[in-house]
Amino acid sequence: MIKVENISKSFGKNEVLKGIDAKFDAGKVSMIIGGSGSGKSTLLKCIVGLHEPDEGEVFFDKQEFTSLDFEQRVPIRKEIGMLFQNSALFDSMTVEQNILFALDMFSDMGKSEKIDRANYCLKRVNLAGTNELYPSELSGGMKKRVGIARAICMSPKYLFCDEPNSGLDPATAILIDELIQDLTEEYQCTTIVVTHDMNSVMGVGDYVMFLYKGKKYWEGSNQDILRSEAEALNDFVFASPLMNAAKKVL
Repeated sequence: MIKVENISKSFGKNEVLKGIDAKFDAGKVSMIIGGSGSGKSTLLKCIVGLHEPDEGEVFFDKQEFTSLDFEQRVPIRKEIGMLFQNSALFDSMTVEQNILFALDMFSDMGKSEKIDRANYCLKRVNLAGTNELYPSELSGGMKKRVGIARAICMSPKYLFCDEPNSGLDPATAILIDELIQDLTEEYQCTTIVVTHDMNSVMGVGDYVMFLYKGKKYWEGSNQDILRSEAEALNDFVFASPLMNAAKKVL
C-alpha cells in the first residue's frame, strides 16, 4: 500500500500539484489520468523520490518516505520496480545485460543466480531466448517487455509505470496491460500507472484518480467513470468517440 497526504509541488511560480491525497492498494492496478500539464507525471516522480514535494508526505506501507535521507531510502528503493515511458534501456547493452544491471546494483545474488533470474523474467514476459539481442533489434513492444522484465527482476512490492503504452499499436498495448495486471496479481504489488490511454483505464484500472489543474478532481473505479457526472472528467474521457459511444449505451 502507498499513501500520499497533502502533496504539493511547484516549479518556480508554476504550482503543479495542490494538496493531493490518495491511497493505492496492494494487488490492484491504480491509474493516474489527466490532461497534459495536469501534474500526473510530477506526482509519480514525487512518490518515487525523483522530485521532492514542497509539502506533504508519502508512505510506503507504514514507512514515511519523504523525511528519509538517501541512504535510509535504499531499502525501499530495492522494493521498487520502474517502467519508464521510453523503456530507458541501455543501447550498448544486450537484453540480458540490461536486466543484470539492475540485479548487480540491488541484489546479493551470485552470477549464475542472477542469470537464472534474468532468464525467468524474460520468460515471464514472453521473451525467452532474446538475451543476446540489443535494443536496436527490438520492436517497441519488445522494448517495453524488456523494461518490465527489468522492473520485476527484484520481485518488487511497488511497481510504477509511466505511459507504458506510449507509441504502441492497440494490440500490443492490450498485451502490455494484461501483463501488468497479471504481474500485479502474481506479486501482489502496489502498481501505479500514469496513462492517457482510456482503453488501458477501462481494461485494467481497479482504481482511477483524475487530476485536473494540479488537484485531485475525481477518484473511483473504471466502471464508475461511465456513470460520472464530473464535468471536467467527462470532457477528458468522452472526447474519444469510442468512449462517448460506451457512455450512450449506458
